[in-house]
Amino acid sequence: MNFVSIKENKKRYLELLLLADEQESMVDRYLERGEMYAMEEDGETVAVAVVTEELPGVYELKNIAVSPSWQKKGYGKRMLDFIEGRYRRAGGRSLLVGTGDSPQTVGFYEHCGFSYSHRVVGFFTQNYDHPIVEDGKLLVDMLYFRKEL
Repeated sequence: MNFVSIKENKKRYLELLLLADEQESMVDRYLERGEMYAMEEDGETVAVAVVTEELPGVYELKNIAVSPSWQKKGYGKRMLDFIEGRYRRAGGRSLLVGTGDSPQTVGFYEHCGFSYSHRVVGFFTQNYDHPIVEDGKLLVDMLYFRKEL
């Protein structure tokens, strides 16, 4: 497993990024200002992540996606562990992640040590041009989770 910093041509990973954030215009809001990483295994891109610095020492995981053929095998957790270590070593104080109110996704972040922080009411209905449905549930609010580094 190899982690690579992606500095240029980030959109070449758009298909993968859209697995975690399904509207390209929303990805465009953070892609260029964020730091992007890819995880490679046997020459194949397994996962990607994009992180932004929102305040000094406060980072936000804007996107984390695992290729469908590699899902449910621990690669998302490995990518998250890499991100946490990278920003801890860089002097980061905390890592935020915003997500929809989906039991599977919320459970993943809680399992990884994140705790509920706050809610942005109406985020998905106000910012996306179509309804976002995850695990059969219409997403309305963005839930934020935080982990101290």
